Amino acid sequence: MKKLTLLIVSFFFTLLIFSVTITNPLGPTVVPVTGLMANTIEEEVEINVSLWKDANEAVALLVSNQADFAVLPITVGANLYAQGLELILLGVHEWKAFYLVGSGDVDFEDVKSLKGHEVYSPHGRGQTVDILMRYLLVRNGLVPDKDVKFSYLPPQEIVSLFKAGKVEYAALPEPFATLAVTGTEGEIILDFQDEWNKISGSKYGLPIAGLFVKKEILESEPDIVSKVESAFSESVDWANTNLDQSLKITNEYLTIPVPVLKEAMNRLVFEYIPIVECKEEVENFLNTMHELYPEGLPTLPTEGFYYK
Repeated sequence: MKKLTLLIVSFFFTLLIFSVTITNPLGPTVVPVTGLMANTIEEEVEINVSLWKDANEAVALLVSNQADFAVLPITVGANLYAQGLELILLGVHEWKAFYLVGSGDVDFEDVKSLKGHEVYSPHGRGQTVDILMRYLLVRNGLVPDKDVKFSYLPPQEIVSLFKAGKVEYAALPEPFATLAVTGTEGEIILDFQDEWNKISGSKYGLPIAGLFVKKEILESEPDIVSKVESAFSESVDWANTNLDQSLKITNEYLTIPVPVLKEAMNRLVFEYIPIVECKEEVENFLNTMHELYPEGLPTLPTEGFYYK
C-alpha cells in the first residue's frame, strides 16, 4: 500500500512538472499553434495553449504564473524585458505580415508616389507597420507627417472605409490587407518585408513575433524548455503542411472566413528560427525601431534577453 501511494504521488508530481502553458495572441498567429491545440504533435511535455487579446492580458497570465511561455511581438517582449519582466526570447516564428494596399483610383509606382497623400495605419503611432512606413518614407527622401499624412484607426474600421472608397492607402497586417481588397478594385501594392530585406539584407524577413519563456522556468527546467521549443517548432511545421486542417481549427476562434484566411496565408510566413540563428536580424530590427521611434521602444534589451 505504501509503495502504491508513493507511485501515485510520483505520478502526479510528474504531471505537475511536465505540464506547461503557452499564451498566444488571438489572431492569425493561432495558425502556427494549431498543431499543439489539436494534439497532433507528439509532445514529451503536456502543453496547454491559452489565447490573449491584448498584451496586458498576456502579462497578467505570466505574472500570475498562469502561463510559462508566451508568443509575443518582438517589440512587446523587448519592452516588457526593459520594464523588469524577465522574459527570454527563444526564437522567432513570424516573418511576414505587413502590406500597403491601394484603392483602384491610385497611381502608385513606388514609395515616392505617396507624396501628398494620406496613409491609414492600425491603432496608433509606434505600431510596427507604422514605423516601417515612416522608415521607408525617410529612405526615399520624404518627410513623414509633412509629405505624407498619417491617420490611425482600428484595422476593422480601416477595412470598412477602404471598401467604401474613403481610403486611398492603408498599411495593414494580414489578414486585414486581404479583407480590404477582397471584392474591390484595390490591390496590395507594396510588400514591407521585401522592402526591409532590400535595405537590411535580411534573409528571413521581419522578425515580427516569437516564443518567449520566463527566466525562472528556463533556469529551473532547461530540459523542459528545450522540449517545449521543439514541440512549438513542430507545430509551426505541421500548420504549414496541413493548412486546410489548421485553418479549420483557427476558424473556431476567429470570425474571419476560411477562404480569406487561406488567401492571407499566401502573404503570411511562419517559420520557427531559433534565436541563435537569427539574433543579428532581431538586433538590427530592434535597433531600427529604437532609432526611428524611441518613445515606442525606449530601451534596447541587453544580452540577457536572448537565449544562449
